[in-house]
Parts: sequence; structure tokens; C-alpha cells
Amino acid sequence: MMQSVIACHECDLLQQVKPLPPKSTARCVRCGALLYVHTPDTIDRSLAFAITGLVLMLIANIYPFLSLESQGATLETTLITGTLILARQSPIGLAFLVLLTSMLVPCILMGALVVVLGSIKWGHRLPAYRRIFRLALALRPWSMTEVFMLGILVSVVKLAKMATIIPGTALFAFLGLVFVLAAINTVLDPHTVWEKMVP
Repeated sequence: MMQSVIACHECDLLQQVKPLPPKSTARCVRCGALLYVHTPDTIDRSLAFAITGLVLMLIANIYPFLSLESQGATLETTLITGTLILARQSPIGLAFLVLLTSMLVPCILMGALVVVLGSIKWGHRLPAYRRIFRLALALRPWSMTEVFMLGILVSVVKLAKMATIIPGTALFAFLGLVFVLAAINTVLDPHTVWEKMVP
């Protein structure tokens, strides 16, 4: 490992970083909190999921998200439509927060991972890739696509009584994106990535 010691995120106890066997975890000797996990092929898996996520986000923004059919009239919505309507009906800050956490942050996170993990995999050392990886780690808690998806499902249940809901291609792509981001959080091992950055 690049660092010889690591501080526990819960109790701040400094402990030695030791190599782990595949699929094993290191826990704090004082409080038992998770310190780090050794995930085999973390670079390849995380890179594959990040590229897949970017493709799904592109599909989710190109194709229709939902169509509402009522009394012979059809209203087609896209992923960005909800944010635009929210911006007109509520404070602009709330609309920007929804846009940030549901679309911008996931895109920046996956793009940063593609740049960093791709540079490690193909042997290109970019000047700022350490800072880019720090940015990706800082953005992980702010990617809230699952909360956005839950809000959409609640809205669909309420609207189903008033109109016929036709799910679009973008809805399935966005649902897939939720699972892809969860997979990234599972397979990404920051300690292995930092270790690979050592020249």
C-alpha cells in the first residue's frame, strides 16, 4: 500500500496498512469500523461500470422518459423536463439541487473515474489525476440517483389514477444507472487505486 498507516474513520486510531487476501476486509482493532477492502480487479470492474454508466446517462437524456396519455392527448417528458418544471414552480435553488444530485454529480463522478482508471489501466500518467480522483471520492455521497428514482416512482403511482403512464427507454436506462452506480460503490477500492498511482 502507498501509506504505511491509516486513521480509522470512526475513532481516529492510527493503524498499519497491511496487504490483504482477495475479497477480505480490514477493520479497526479498537471500534471494529471498516478500514479498507481488497477487491480483486477493482480497476477493470470500476472502469467498466463507469463507462456503462456514462452510456446509460446518455441514453437517459436522449430518449423519452415517460409519456402521459389522458383523454386522447399525449404528453412526452424527458429527464430534464422535471427540473425545468420545478425551476418554474419553486425556488431556482431547489431545481438546481435536483439537477446537481441526479444528473451533474453522477456524470462528473463517472467521467472522473473513467479518466483516472483509464490512465492507470493504459499506463498514461496525467498530471492532475490524483486531484481528479480526490474529486471523484468527494462526489460519491452526493450522487443521489436512487432518491430521484424513488421520487419518480411515487409520482407515477399518484398519476396512474389520472392518466395512462407509458414508460420510455430513458426510464429503463436511468433505472440501470442506479444499479451501475451502486456497483461502482461496491467494487471501487480507493486504496488499490492510490497504490497503482505510485510511479
